[in-house]
Amino acid sequence: MAIKSTIFKANLQIADIDHGYYADHALTLARHPSETDERMMVRLVALAIHAHELQDTCHGDGTLAFAAGLSDPEDPDVSLTDFTGRKRIWIEVGQPEDKPMAKACSKADAVFVYAFGSAADVWWRGIETKLTRLDKLQVWRLPTEAAPALAALAERSMQLQATIQEGEITLSSTQGSVHIVPLRWK
Repeated sequence: MAIKSTIFKANLQIADIDHGYYADHALTLARHPSETDERMMVRLVALAIHAHELQDTCHGDGTLAFAAGLSDPEDPDVSLTDFTGRKRIWIEVGQPEDKPMAKACSKADAVFVYAFGSAADVWWRGIETKLTRLDKLQVWRLPTEAAPALAALAERSMQLQATIQEGEITLSSTQGSVHIVPLRWK
C-alpha cells in the first residue's frame, strides 16, 4: 500500500510592500511522502513571493496554487493560471533538470526555479550553461541556512505572516521568524 501525502494547513498573511499587495491566503499543502519539510516550506515561500501576480498579471482573475509537483513531473510545484486556463507562472523548487525546464518554458509565460540546500551551488555550476538560453526562466538561490530555518516553522496547522520588502522576505509564526535574501543567478 502506497504511503499517502501528509496534509498541512496554512493561513498565510502576505504584506508585499514592494508590489502593494496585501492579502490573506488559506492554503492546503500536501507534502509528498518523499518531500521534506524544508522543500514544502520553500514552496510556500515561493508562493508568497509571487502572490502579487494575482493582481499584477491576472488582475484578480486567476488561481495561484500548489500543483502536483513531485506527484506529477509534468506539473509545477506552484502555478499561476489565468481564467482562460493559460499558465502565466510556473514555479519549481529544488534542483530540476534542464529538459523539464525547457518544456516548462514552452508551457508558461514565465518560469522560476528556487534552488536551496548545500548542493545548490554544485547543481548550478553543472547546469548553468544549459539554462542560460531559456529566456522565460529565472533561477533564484535561497541561502543555505534558510531551508532548515523554514522547516522549523512547519506545523500541521500554521499561522504565518510573510513580509516582502526591498526584494527580501521575512516569514514569521509563533515558532519564530526567518529572514531570506534570495540571490538571482539567472
